[in-house]
Amino acid sequence: MAISTIDVGVFVAYCVFLLLLAWWVSREKSGHTKNSSDYFLAGNALPWWAIGSSLVAANISAEQIIGMSGSGYAIGLAIASYEWMAAITLMVIGKWFLPILLEKKIYTMPQFLEQRFDKRVQLVMAFFWLAVYTFVNLTAVLYLGALAIKTIVGVDMLYGMLFLAVFSMAYSLYGGLKAVALTDIVQVTLLVLGGLLVSYLALVEVSGGAGFIAGFQVLLDKTPESFDLILSPEHEDYISLPGISVLIGGMWIMNLSYWGFNQYITQRTLAAKSLREAQKGVAFAAFLKVLMPVLVVLPGIAALVLAPDLERPDMAYPEMMKLVPTGLMGLAFAALVAAIASSLSSMANSVSTIFTMDIYRQLHGGVNSEKKLVMIGRVAAVTAMLVAMIIAEPLLGKMDQAFQYIQEFTGFFTPGVVAIFILGFFVKRANANSALLAAVSSVVLSILARWLWPELPFMDRVGLIFIVCMALGLAACSKKNSEKAIDLKQVDFSTSGGFKIAAACIVLILIALYATWW
Repeated sequence: MAISTIDVGVFVAYCVFLLLLAWWVSREKSGHTKNSSDYFLAGNALPWWAIGSSLVAANISAEQIIGMSGSGYAIGLAIASYEWMAAITLMVIGKWFLPILLEKKIYTMPQFLEQRFDKRVQLVMAFFWLAVYTFVNLTAVLYLGALAIKTIVGVDMLYGMLFLAVFSMAYSLYGGLKAVALTDIVQVTLLVLGGLLVSYLALVEVSGGAGFIAGFQVLLDKTPESFDLILSPEHEDYISLPGISVLIGGMWIMNLSYWGFNQYITQRTLAAKSLREAQKGVAFAAFLKVLMPVLVVLPGIAALVLAPDLERPDMAYPEMMKLVPTGLMGLAFAALVAAIASSLSSMANSVSTIFTMDIYRQLHGGVNSEKKLVMIGRVAAVTAMLVAMIIAEPLLGKMDQAFQYIQEFTGFFTPGVVAIFILGFFVKRANANSALLAAVSSVVLSILARWLWPELPFMDRVGLIFIVCMALGLAACSKKNSEKAIDLKQVDFSTSGGFKIAAACIVLILIALYATWW
């Protein structure tokens, strides 16, 4: 597909604007040198609107836009459960988890594990998260982003990945989390506008020009099976989205791990001005998550009507982007690249934070100059991006639905991650041995279950193994309370009236959605 000169101009203008904005927000006052708090936690000064925008911008990437549209094409609206259940998960995290994490004044999730357990747990989980971010998350976002660019403008995959890597690093490497979070406000605005534009045009095309409401009705009439939110056991994709488990089963474990204990997501809330500001930020993000299926799933369902013979489902969103007229294509393309770049920069920043604060500093005596810590963080980010570029196409080139593959792979680890933090938060007798047992059991049992019980849906497997990991962790607890146990009486779990109203609204919206398309 050719992209016009006007569209190229719009896209280039966006890129230049974003780089200038990142430079402007990252500038330092005369005489002040950027320290580790500035670089890794934005000086603990992020307001709620930056936190909420950045949470969603970090989350919605090529993995979501391309991958979830592909799953919408192949499965239907059921894949939206990841987004809608994430909304209520965010409210749970804001109420019960953020107060503990912010009270500890930490930089990273492994740092919390060191404070609560010991350095063994910290290092094990630090290396685990580095591996996942580099070999799964960065790799998937780079590959799917380059695939989208190739489909839309015909650029070779290698050059597409190189552009995405250089662009995302160009505006995040110098400024750190502050540059990432504040530019994410622009990124999310563009993402929402571009996504709404693509969905609107796809529905109008489906209706034959009769309007987007008529187009939505055509989708309901022509593809009624695509609007089943809860899949029956007879459905061919039940193994990916096993019915009621998306509401009361393993999806909770997946979401708690991702939104509560995932460094490149949680880092935004750790950088908040205050607990109340962080809670307002997650509430804002929750409402954006309710909107996301309109942007990323609906185009995939529309593609099923407009382009039923696509070579692979992950081509659905790029195919729908071809409907965007000249002049606006540059905007829609910039929105897609914005989502990809914001996720890449977020992941790279988290890699640099974990490597610097949890591995390098621990292995080199714990005391280093602030300037050197920032430099080490930048080197770690660049290294991770280079590794991800090298392995991306060989690893994911033959995958059909990359989003589902990524979810299943991370499902090997997430039961143990959630078990460790639940034990650390709420079980005073939990110790380092119980945490390590839960972590190792998660991987071993997941691999065994995948091999011995392959027909078990991975989401059900995640839920069952979480229960086993918790049981093993509890069995390994000390007979008396740990000296490092958290005194929950000292933690402020109260929330504002606005947060309570937001939580009630989210619940009511979800009830209405599931009641409509059960």
